[in-house]
Amino acid sequence: MKFGLFTLIKQSANKLAAWLSDLRVAIVLLLAIAASSAIGTAIPQGEPNTFYIERYNLHPWLGVIRGRQLLAWELDHLYTSNWFLFLLAWLAVALLLCSLRRQWPALKAGLRWLDYQQPRQLSKLAVATSINNPAGDAALIELASHLNKNGWAVKPASNRLAARRGLIGRVGPLLVHGGLIVFMVGAVIGAFGGQRLERYLAPGRSLELLNRGGETQLELSLNKFAIDRDPVGRPEQFSSSLELRDSNSKAPLAAKVSVNHPLRHRGITIYQADWSLAAITLQLGNSPLLQLPLQTFPELGEQVWGLVIPTKPDGSDPVLIALQTELGPAQVFAAGSELLGLLPVGGDVIEIEGLPMRLVDVLPASGLLIKRDPGVPLVYTGFAILLLGGGLSLIATRQIWAIVDGDKLHIGGLCNRNLTAFADELPLIAKAAVNHGAL
Repeated sequence: MKFGLFTLIKQSANKLAAWLSDLRVAIVLLLAIAASSAIGTAIPQGEPNTFYIERYNLHPWLGVIRGRQLLAWELDHLYTSNWFLFLLAWLAVALLLCSLRRQWPALKAGLRWLDYQQPRQLSKLAVATSINNPAGDAALIELASHLNKNGWAVKPASNRLAARRGLIGRVGPLLVHGGLIVFMVGAVIGAFGGQRLERYLAPGRSLELLNRGGETQLELSLNKFAIDRDPVGRPEQFSSSLELRDSNSKAPLAAKVSVNHPLRHRGITIYQADWSLAAITLQLGNSPLLQLPLQTFPELGEQVWGLVIPTKPDGSDPVLIALQTELGPAQVFAAGSELLGLLPVGGDVIEIEGLPMRLVDVLPASGLLIKRDPGVPLVYTGFAILLLGGGLSLIATRQIWAIVDGDKLHIGGLCNRNLTAFADELPLIAKAAVNHGAL
């Protein structure tokens, strides 16, 4: 009874392992993970709950999914959600089982030399042929020499030989599976252990990054921020000139980041993500130069910055000074949204509601995205292993067996890539060996 129960459990386990390692299941998992990643790209991640409720209750995602549904399905932190991690773990188990059940036995089988001794055994191979052989065993010697010169490993025996080439290709699938697993492990570590900080920094300002012990690991200063624009005035590139000071170096390190050209330093990656307007320098009447901070006004547009200032000593008759670029001009609006005038950057004094104003300068700010991802080394390692395995998988593994039987040379072979070309090549190899052996 116990033996029967054990056999039943073993059979069930084997069936489950066979199903988990099925190629069709792995393809479905890959498609599900890819589709989920696309959703994570479309929906902002890691925002407060109120953000999703306010945004998607009024305008449901895809016209169906509202804010509370999105939160219930963990789409606000998709890459660390339970169901997404389950998909990754399932795919990792499927790849591991496939490697253990199929790829590893195939590699071990390829390492063993098979000794076919009868011509009828060769006739059952994928490619086989027999030709007249007046040269006898000399044809085998010539065949071995020809194969050796062309990179084949040859194992001769009495009246027969075996040869193989491209065995390294059998390692490719194992490396592909291993690379994918390492890649996924690195992605999970990065999702849980990574840190992300986005800040707008004005020239001359600094930012301190602390380690887990509360000590300053890196001090980041912005020396200069530049916006390159096309002739129409549209931004084409943003670049920040930075100065880095860390606890391990005495002298500051000068560096530059721009869009698509991040900076990596001691496990921290700094991206040029965005830009904004930080402050304007104004002169009101005969006042000294005043540097006043700007704030965003989403109700006026996607990229509109400005501030409200009074035009009278008692704080009455306020006006709104609004800008869309650091090039100006600044628009000045009355309380009733009436346009009162334009202030050019670095231009002459303009009188607004009886108050002389001059816009001296506009200070842009650099939007920097700072990320610490402990999983990056594993992600890069997994990707490198994946590329290596993919390249090796393209190498065809070929095997040849030849037997001399009287006045016949019987030759057969196996190939896992481009069998048609191998079938055309094999008779030519056999004929060349016979003809040279007869000379």
